[in-house]
Amino acid sequence: MREAPGAHDPTYLPPDIPAPQDDGAARHLAGMKLPVLALPATSGGAVDLARLAGRTVLYIYPRTGVPGVDAPPGWDDIPGARGCTPQSCGFRDHFAELKAAGVAHLFGLSTQDTAYQREAAERLHLPFAILSDEKLAFTRALRLPTFTTSGMTLLKRMALVIDDGVIAKVFYPVFPPDKNAAEVIAWLRGGRVA
Repeated sequence: MREAPGAHDPTYLPPDIPAPQDDGAARHLAGMKLPVLALPATSGGAVDLARLAGRTVLYIYPRTGVPGVDAPPGWDDIPGARGCTPQSCGFRDHFAELKAAGVAHLFGLSTQDTAYQREAAERLHLPFAILSDEKLAFTRALRLPTFTTSGMTLLKRMALVIDDGVIAKVFYPVFPPDKNAAEVIAWLRGGRVA
């Protein structure tokens, strides 16, 4: 079922959206050291993920939508595009479990600017900051997988477990997006799959 113009609901995850396939674009990430790079955060200031001690979870998504504002044309037909708000809400809803599983820091990341991200973070009541890679510096440094639509370069959905600035685990592709947080928690708790 397609949404009527002006009726976009970013919390809704249509049952018929296409699942992304593993294109191998994230295979190089496990074991990589993060670049020293400060990213603007919705909490104010900037965060350098490479300098954070302990375990960090970073979930990465294309773009959050705004209620009532149409998604880009063909958005629901792009494998892995739809579901950024459900993914963020999943991490919000599992925040305490992630902390209990040893996560010292949790962040979301997209290529949207901080002002746009701040609206979503406030509307969704996220208890963690969203980081902006609007200039694609982090994306280029790690060679993160991207796609383009409607003149935007967007990140493909994934999640990274980072230990003291080194990527320990990569979840890619992520589908369905609303189950990503639970998948990360299962891995953290020892139900680890390669």
